[in-house]
Amino acid sequence: MGPTASGKTQIAIELAQQHNCEIISVDSAMVYRGMDIGTAKPSLADRAGISHHLIDILDPVDVFSTGQFCTRALALMFEITDRGKIPLLVGGTMLYFYSLLNGMAQLPEAEPVIRRQIDEEAQRFGWENLHLRLSKIDPKTANRIHPNDSQRIQRALEVFRLTGKTLTELCESTHSKSLPFSTIKLIIEPKQRKQLHNRIENRFLQMIEEGLVTEVQELRKHGNLHSKLPATRTVGYRQVWDYLEGHYDKDTMIDKAIIATRQLAKRQLTWLRRDPSGHRFCFEDFNVTKDVLAKLVSLLN
Repeated sequence: MGPTASGKTQIAIELAQQHNCEIISVDSAMVYRGMDIGTAKPSLADRAGISHHLIDILDPVDVFSTGQFCTRALALMFEITDRGKIPLLVGGTMLYFYSLLNGMAQLPEAEPVIRRQIDEEAQRFGWENLHLRLSKIDPKTANRIHPNDSQRIQRALEVFRLTGKTLTELCESTHSKSLPFSTIKLIIEPKQRKQLHNRIENRFLQMIEEGLVTEVQELRKHGNLHSKLPATRTVGYRQVWDYLEGHYDKDTMIDKAIIATRQLAKRQLTWLRRDPSGHRFCFEDFNVTKDVLAKLVSLLN
């Protein structure tokens, strides 16, 4: 587990090679085909010889929920252990981790009428205004959601209007089922936020050099894709999409994407620091991979 750009992927590959693991991606964007550069998806060379799961399983027009992740991840964990291997879950979508480890609240089904009402309000007042309303109703949930994350803002408001209870209340009242596996949490985090910020900036500039803009141009050729879908609202892709729509110039796009990615990292670190469990490692340490491997050996023995 760890924030974006903390080096989880390479450490995970070494762990998988040395401990007979199969990797389950815990990333809400890597599930989409055609979104390789901007998600920092492990290359085919990196995946060679190591089974990776929940990568490239959907088209960008599709929606992948937390519930779908939990169902598929748990099934994969059983399949992998049946093969005599260790499931290694790797990623930074903290809601997926939390829901898998702690259980999910029983939430109501989507209600199209209420969703249309919320969409109409967003068109009149903007999603930032609705996020402000949510912060007054349910500050804990609002703190985890970016003001431009229309999908999650809509769902949080929808649940409240349907049940009269906030997402926080429903989640905290959930009687979670115990995960039928022993788990080891390995958390990669920065000693200093500035170091992570530098890595985020350098990585996004490298993505631009590797052809991120061209990648988004290819996505835009799919006639059924639009800017409101979860895939296209992924950090980095959203800013490039808006740049191609002519909303701002390239330099502004790069600045906005880097800022948005840093904000994502901040939210990820907030999730991680609420959790006192887990074995923590600093990505700045020269021997971080070696330290993680040594810790895992001691814990498995």
